Amino acid sequence: MSAVPLAADLGIEAASDLKQQLAPHLAQPQPLLLDAGTVQRVHTASLQVLCTFFRERELAGHATAFAGSSAAFRDAARLLGLAGRLGLSSSDNNDSKTVENAA
Repeated sequence: MSAVPLAADLGIEAASDLKQQLAPHLAQPQPLLLDAGTVQRVHTASLQVLCTFFRERELAGHATAFAGSSAAFRDAARLLGLAGRLGLSSSDNNDSKTVENAA
């Protein structure tokens, strides 16, 4: 199974595009993997879109997870208290200390 790649820049201006990118996958019954491995910049708005996407798929009984996530992405999720909601383990976050892109 291949993962849906997320853009490197998930700033606030990308939140709408992210929502549109994920929309076709909302009702997909098969487990879905997202790849945040190249994310370098992420804003709260984009993380909110992802949390809503995960929640809606979960309510429909569809599994969603990350195939990969960059340090910047994990740091932002951890800083905002969303790592668990997005299925990112806390052990992935222990070595990261730089978060300048979460707003």
